[in-house]
Formats: sequence, C-alpha cells, structure tokens
Amino acid sequence: MNTSVLPTRRDEAWRYADLDAVAKLWPLPEAEHIVVPAGGQWTRSIVQDAGGVHQIKMSLGKGAVASLYVLNIGGDYGRIELDVTLHEGSDFTFGAAQIGGGAQTLEIITTVTHAEPDATSRQTVRSVLAGHATGTYLGKVAVARDAQRTDSEQSVKAMLLDRTATANAKPELEIFADDVKCAHGCAIGELDPVALFYLESRGLPPADARTLLLQAFVSGVFDGAEDAEALQALALAKLGALA
Repeated sequence: MNTSVLPTRRDEAWRYADLDAVAKLWPLPEAEHIVVPAGGQWTRSIVQDAGGVHQIKMSLGKGAVASLYVLNIGGDYGRIELDVTLHEGSDFTFGAAQIGGGAQTLEIITTVTHAEPDATSRQTVRSVLAGHATGTYLGKVAVARDAQRTDSEQSVKAMLLDRTATANAKPELEIFADDVKCAHGCAIGELDPVALFYLESRGLPPADARTLLLQAFVSGVFDGAEDAEALQALALAKLGALA
C-alpha cells in the first residue's frame, strides 16, 4: 500500500473502514516484520484495547510452526492487519475474537499466502457486536501454482446483539494449484432465543444467560495460546459489559 496516500473505499481492504478515524492516524506506523526460521517455533498473543492500526508481516521458513492469537476490543477504531507467507511444510494457526459495542469499528484483515508445498493454515475468527458497532473480517488465502498439498481452513462467525450492529465478512480463496484441501465457512446471526429461554427457565438472570451463551460462542478461539486464560478473562469482561 502507498503509505503517502490515504486509502479510499475503492480499496477492498478498506471498504468498511472508518476513514475519518484512519485519517487521524495517518501516516500509519511501519509494519512489524517477523521471520520464523526453518524449523523454528513462534507464538504470540495481541490484545488491542486502545485503538489504532497494527500491521504485521510474517514469513515462515521450511517446517516452521507459528501461532498468533488476537483479542480486538478497544478504541473507537481498532484494526489488525496480517500478511503471512508460508514456505514448504510450515504450519500457521490464527485465532481471533473481536468484541465491540457503542459506535466502535473493529477490523481484522488477513492475507495468508501458501508459496510452497505441504504447508497448513488454520484461521478461526469470532465477532460479537452490539449497539452501532461494526466488525469486519476480510481474509484471503492465496495458493501459488507450486504449492501442492496445501491444507487450509477458515472459520468465520459473527453474533449481532442488536439490529443496529453490523458484521462484514469475506473469506476468500485464490487457488492456482490442483492438489489442495482448502475450505472456508462463514455465518452471521443472533443469539438463539430458545437457548436463552432454557437458561432463564433454569433460574439464570437474562444478562447472565446472554453472557454464558456469548462465552460459549467465542470459546476455543484461544485454545493453544500460552495465556489463554487471561485472554478468555478479558473477552468475558468485555462480553459482560455488552450484555
């Protein structure tokens, strides 16, 4: 991206962004560059609780294993951008939850490029949105012509707590190899009223019933993170504030 020119809605990656908020942050800080060497292992958790734009570019060497976990909850505008290149036999896991209320705009944008054979990637993203919040996930998986035996999955789900909230989701596959296993799934919905009634009929107050269902909705996103309990606690606190 040309860092000297503000993006417009013609740019697919910024179509749903709060461009007024982006203008206030411009120019954006330099992207963080991460290289996981051949055979290496790497893991990190990111809690975005103050707003802003965080851009990460990663390269995984042959046989490298990397995992990234993101909780996107803070600021009027919070955006996480991720650009990952996978080389032969590498493995990448991405788990993220974004939880917003009020007039927040929260975005997760990912590009995962399978550049060489036998690499695997897993992406799991859950969004919970209330009030007039907007949550966006744009995720592209690109498989190069020589990246045979690629194995890639995207699972994207969003929960709207109010009809005034907005969820945008676009999982995308671009495949040039012919021996691959790639799948993506996307769903946007509301809390199940039958499940809510069941919990309330067992004595749970309505707010507690909503929080319990939302906790179940985002559970599993942080499985494998070294600080999974801390991430889940922060997510639960944000969910409780929305409920």
